[in-house]
Amino acid sequence: MADSIATTKMSSRGQVVIPEAIRKRLSLEAGTKFVVIGQDDVVMLKLISSPSIREYDELKRRLRKQAGLAGLKRTDIGKAIKKVRGKGN
Repeated sequence: MADSIATTKMSSRGQVVIPEAIRKRLSLEAGTKFVVIGQDDVVMLKLISSPSIREYDELKRRLRKQAGLAGLKRTDIGKAIKKVRGKGN
């Protein structure tokens, strides 16, 4: 846990440096994207990462199940896209 705690400061441009030990431990590279969450006096960075194929397949399975329970059909998808794009009823 000790290598998970470090201090840093914010620059005048709002930039914060993630200390090197943490960058190395988490394999963070330039361009890594984060979600920034702020509440009260806490600021949290959460890595944005693509789901693994297994996670994607599980999500797809759950979504298909929910769509079936809601009575949606494959043809409803195209209709919904056209409606949102303003090209259909």
